[in-house]
Amino acid sequence: MRSLPLPLALTARLTPVAVLACAGWALSSGPETTTAAEGRTPGQTGTRSSTSAPSTTAVPRTYTEAPAPCDSLPEKTIASLVPGAEPAGKELPSTDSSVRRTCSWNALKGYDYRWLDVSFEIGDSDEKAEQQYEARKAEKSGGGAVPGLGDAAYSVVNLTTEDKQQTREGVVLVRVANALVTVTYNGSDFETKTAPSTDEINKGAIKAAKAAVAALTEAGGTG
Repeated sequence: MRSLPLPLALTARLTPVAVLACAGWALSSGPETTTAAEGRTPGQTGTRSSTSAPSTTAVPRTYTEAPAPCDSLPEKTIASLVPGAEPAGKELPSTDSSVRRTCSWNALKGYDYRWLDVSFEIGDSDEKAEQQYEARKAEKSGGGAVPGLGDAAYSVVNLTTEDKQQTREGVVLVRVANALVTVTYNGSDFETKTAPSTDEINKGAIKAAKAAVAALTEAGGTG
């Protein structure tokens, strides 16, 4: 088998150049999007005296630390989404690992390339996490809601082409209380210059997001 170098676009972390919004695909296909979400925001316990202003006691956060991202996916999930990747993954550097942590898996098997990132980000409050979630949704057009995942979830798939090589990338954003989960999943076929189907990338990204949300909730928050 001849050796095939990675295209420049993938070496530069697959930066989108010509993004084509993918339309006409179902976000809630199959059993991947049927898991029910559970509310996890603890109640406010502020107190008030008979003569003073309302208490400024802060609402406790559900999540105070980002879980270990490289432990967030089962090995069988990694094997199915990124064939040939090391199950341990690689955690990316972070300026504050208690707030944001990201793990990455990538592999080239034959001519098929896959890349998967899972990221956890902990906000100061549910409100701030919701603001971040909405802002990031606004940056990525062409997608839609993913029912039954977290407190809110959004999925989008885009196609990029550089040097005649197609890459299809799916992004899933999930908010769970004051935490944000972001999954990025993409792929290319270097022999045919084509990309995996929209359905394959979308379902794969949602599958990884469901596992990541489960890992977040299992890790738990404040006691």
